[in-house]
Amino acid sequence: MDRSARIRAQLEQAFDAQVVEVYDESEQHRGHAGYQEGGQSHFRVVLRAPEFADMNRIARHRAVHAAIGAQLMGEIHALALELST
Repeated sequence: MDRSARIRAQLEQAFDAQVVEVYDESEQHRGHAGYQEGGQSHFRVVLRAPEFADMNRIARHRAVHAAIGAQLMGEIHALALELST
């Protein structure tokens, strides 16, 4: 399973999300720090979940990072998050 699918699976397991979109934006970063040949290094996640209703932006980011897990977070270089309820 590639990293995009692993990220999606972790988020779907952790949240009752209406929207879960994971985009591999690695190719846009070719030649920059953290780029890995073959991609799977830079991601954008769009996640809409009711669990975010009472959380501020930092709490939302922490919840997503915890859901993805330390091991998988350590495998990627960049993660852009668009989080809403």
